[in-house]
Amino acid sequence: MQQLDWIVLTVTLLFIVCYGVYKTKGSANVEDYILANRETPWWTVGLSVMATQASAITFLSTPGQAYHDGMGFVQFYFGLPLAMVVISMTFIPIYNKLKVYTAYEYLEQRFDLKTRSLTSILFLIQRGLGTGITIYAPAIILSSILGWNLNLLNTIIGVSVMIYTISGGTKAVNVTQKQQMFIIMSGMFITFFLILHLLPNKMTFSNALHVAGAHGKMNILDFSFDPQNRYTFWSGITGGFFLMLSYFGTDQSQVGRYLSGKSDKESQMGLIMNGFLKVPMQFFILLTGVMVFVFFQFNPVPLHFNPINKTAVEQSKYASEYHLLQKQLDLLTVEKQKTNLLYVSSLNQQAENLTLREKINQLSEQEKNLHQEAKNIITKVNPKSETNDKDYVFIYFILHYLPSGLIGLLLAVILSAAMSSSASGLTALASTTAIDLYKRNLKTEKSPKHYVKATQYFTLLWGIIAILFACLGTMFENLIQLVNIVGSIFYGTVLGVFLVGFYLHYIKGNAIFWGAVISQSTIFVIYYYTIHIYPAGKEHLGYLWLNFIGAVLTILISLALQIVLPKAKEI
Repeated sequence: MQQLDWIVLTVTLLFIVCYGVYKTKGSANVEDYILANRETPWWTVGLSVMATQASAITFLSTPGQAYHDGMGFVQFYFGLPLAMVVISMTFIPIYNKLKVYTAYEYLEQRFDLKTRSLTSILFLIQRGLGTGITIYAPAIILSSILGWNLNLLNTIIGVSVMIYTISGGTKAVNVTQKQQMFIIMSGMFITFFLILHLLPNKMTFSNALHVAGAHGKMNILDFSFDPQNRYTFWSGITGGFFLMLSYFGTDQSQVGRYLSGKSDKESQMGLIMNGFLKVPMQFFILLTGVMVFVFFQFNPVPLHFNPINKTAVEQSKYASEYHLLQKQLDLLTVEKQKTNLLYVSSLNQQAENLTLREKINQLSEQEKNLHQEAKNIITKVNPKSETNDKDYVFIYFILHYLPSGLIGLLLAVILSAAMSSSASGLTALASTTAIDLYKRNLKTEKSPKHYVKATQYFTLLWGIIAILFACLGTMFENLIQLVNIVGSIFYGTVLGVFLVGFYLHYIKGNAIFWGAVISQSTIFVIYYYTIHIYPAGKEHLGYLWLNFIGAVLTILISLALQIVLPKAKEI
C-alpha cells in the first residue's frame, strides 16, 4: 500500500466515526437512543437495513464465493423479496401498534415472560457470535496485509465501532450507515468497471460472460430437489424465505432499523426498497467475483491466495515441492491464456468453437487439481491450517492489480461495511439486554436517563464480548457461509415462535415455550449429524433448510403440546 492509500483509508474511517459522534451525541431518553425517536425517513430506513446486512463479509467473501463456485449463491436471496412483503403486511403494523422497543416485547404480551426471555437469549447468543464474526472478517484482511497481530486488529476495529455507537445509539448507526453505503457502492462500481478495463483488448463484456460460462461460473439457477445441494432455487425460495423472514422480522439488529421509522408506511417503504435492491446488489457483487475469475484467465494466478499459508510452506521442508507446483501452474496459465484468447476470437467471429470450450474445461480441471495439491502440502505443514482461501481472492486482486488510492478506497469499503453491521449488532444486543432482560426484571422504577446509561453500558459490554468472539474465531470454509450457518441454527425456532404468535391464537404460552425448547434442541442434533461432521461440500443437508425445519417443528410441536398439555392456567 502506498501513502495515498493510507490517507484515503484513514480519512474515510475517521470521518465516519467523528460524523457519527458529532451528529448524535446526547440522547435524553430510551426512545431517542434505541429508536432514534421514531423519526427516520423511509429511504434512510431502507439504506440502514441494507447496510446492516451488507457486512464486510459480504464484500470480502462473496466475490471469492463466486470466483470458486460461480453465480449460484444468488439463489440464497430469492426468498428475500417475498419476506419483505410478509413483514410489511404483518410484522410492522403489530410492532408499531404495541409501541415496542424490541421484537421480543411482543412475545410477552402474546404469550408470557419465559417465552420472551427464551427468544431474547437465543437472539443474544447467535447475534453475539455473528457480531464477533463481522469484526473478525476485516481483521483477517489487515492482518495479512500489514502483518499485525490479529487480536490487536480485532480490538482496534471493535473499539472504533463502539465509540460512535455508545455515543449516539440507533441514530448514530442510521446516520453513519448512509455514508457507509455510499462509500461501499461507489467503491464496488469503480472496481467492477476497472476489471473490465483490465481485460485483454477487443474483449467485450459479453465475451467475458461467455468465458465465465465456459468455466461453469454462470450457472445461476439450479432446480434440482437434492437437499444436499446448498444453493438451489427451491432452497432459496423456501429455506431462504424463512431465513430472511426470521432475520428481518425477528432479529433486533434489523427490527430496530425499521422500528425507528416515522410511521408504518415509512417503515414498509424502507423494507420494500430493500426487497427491490438487495437481490440485484448481491447479483452485482457475485458478478464482480466472476469478473475477477475471468481476469485471472488472462493473468498469472497464485497457487494459493492466503499469504499466511504460503509463507508457512515456503519456510518448511516442502518449499521445493510447492515451488514445483507453482511452475506447473505457470506453464498451465500460459496455455490457458492462449486457449481463452482463441475462444474469445471465435466469439468475435460469432462462431463459438466448442472444441476450444471443451479444452477450457480440461485446463480448468487441471488447475483445480494443482490448487488441491497445494492445499495438501499446506495441510502437511500444519494439519490445523484452514486451506480454503476463498476469502482472500478479492483482497489479493485489490492489492496486486488496483491503482494507488483505489486500494485505500476498497479497504475503506470493506471496513465501512464491517462497522455498519457491527454497530447495528451492538445496538441490538444492548437494547435487547437492557429492555428484555434488565428493565423487565428490575423491581424498582428508574428514570429514562438511567436506562439510556444502562443501554450504553450494555453496548460496551457486548462490544467487549464481540471482540472476544472475534479473537477466538477461526476460518471456517467461507465467512459469508459461516455467519449464515450460525443464523440458520437459531432463526427457524425464533421465527416459529413469532408465526404462532401472529397466526395461531389457539396456542398459549406453555405450549410455545416447550415447543421452542424441543425444536431448538432438535435443530442442534440435525445440524451436528447432517452438516457439522461432514467435510465442506459433502454435507447431507443444505444449511438453509434448517430455517424451514426449525420453524415448522416449532409450530407443529407447540400445536401438539397445546392439545395434550393439561388445561392449566398459563403462567
